Amino acid sequence: MSEVSLNTRRILLIVGGGIAAYKALELVRLLRKAGAEVRAVLTDGGAQFVTPLSLAALTGHPVHQALFSPDDETTMGHIELSRWADLVVVAPATAGLIAKAANGLADDLASTTLLATDKRVLMAPAMNVRMWQHPAVQANVARLGGFDGLHGVALVGPDDGEMACGEFGPGRMAEPAAVFAAIRTLLADAGGRPLAGRRAVVTAGPTFEPIDPVRGLTNRSSGKQGYAIAAALAERGAEVTLISGPVGLDAPDGVHRVWVETAVEMKVAVDAALPADIAVMSAAVADWRVDGVASGKIKKAPGGPPSLALIENPDILAGLSAPGPKRPALVIGFAAETRDLEENARAKLSRKGCDWIIGNDVSDDVFGADSNSVTLFRRGVADEIWPRQSKADVALTLVDRIVDHFA
Repeated sequence: MSEVSLNTRRILLIVGGGIAAYKALELVRLLRKAGAEVRAVLTDGGAQFVTPLSLAALTGHPVHQALFSPDDETTMGHIELSRWADLVVVAPATAGLIAKAANGLADDLASTTLLATDKRVLMAPAMNVRMWQHPAVQANVARLGGFDGLHGVALVGPDDGEMACGEFGPGRMAEPAAVFAAIRTLLADAGGRPLAGRRAVVTAGPTFEPIDPVRGLTNRSSGKQGYAIAAALAERGAEVTLISGPVGLDAPDGVHRVWVETAVEMKVAVDAALPADIAVMSAAVADWRVDGVASGKIKKAPGGPPSLALIENPDILAGLSAPGPKRPALVIGFAAETRDLEENARAKLSRKGCDWIIGNDVSDDVFGADSNSVTLFRRGVADEIWPRQSKADVALTLVDRIVDHFA
């Protein structure tokens, strides 16, 4: 079975009650070291063995415990939490959690999340040997494994060994390294690279339109959002060409980067990257360039500053969106606005002819920041307003929508 990189993958860890809960801490450490993002749900039973503070320190995120929490319900309630993950891992999985999942019971945050998720679930059972061997537990395990498609639950373990209670036999939770290996294998088996075989072209950063050898017209785009999108597409298996204006960022792993400076150069590079299935035009392309770049540095003169004649740059997004044999199946543009976001983004969606527009209000601290708040605009579909989150998370959410679109 092939393995996938866990870099930027999102794991939701549900920690059940039992002495084996301490193993969940080592599992988080392994996942974070591999580059995965981890969020944790801690049951009341689990909190008897590990503290929320320990999990929060290791995951780098607040720990979710209560089903009805004002903070969670306004930011990442149990529905959004269940959708956020690429994989849900229950470790340790107690007899109670297994029974609830098998029979559709939802009376706490953990069981509600398991019922609400549309992602694969991996359970690492841990319980007394007699409990594990009880016909009711075995029937619940069999039922979980028999659910169709994504609702089927995979197991890792339990192992044979001595129990905390002194008995010996099957029931010990699998070691963290074994759970970690099962996560990697399951992500590959469950479509960890759903965009494999598809080609994507992404533009990022600003363009620079020279006035003379030392001056130019540009903008404040850092390229961080476009680079994050390119990385997320590559993680999902796409063959990605990243066409980048001048930025100080390293190329993401597995991404072919093409350096450009001007809008004209970017258009040439985009055309050369076709055909492609997916195009994400996140670069902040200058609308105008100087008509006639000075061959030498323009010096100050008594008559005041020079007059610059500007001409329009090529409209890369509109050209890419136009019907034709090389038009990508999905073209996504960006609308950076300082006011009237919805009105301007919707107008751009119609005017450019692209399929989706990502609108963001740049009147606040967005340029160069590591986080962003955006809205996804699509024809005939209600707007999706995403809460402010890291640009990496914006990218992952967008790529999830792309995967759903092609699925």
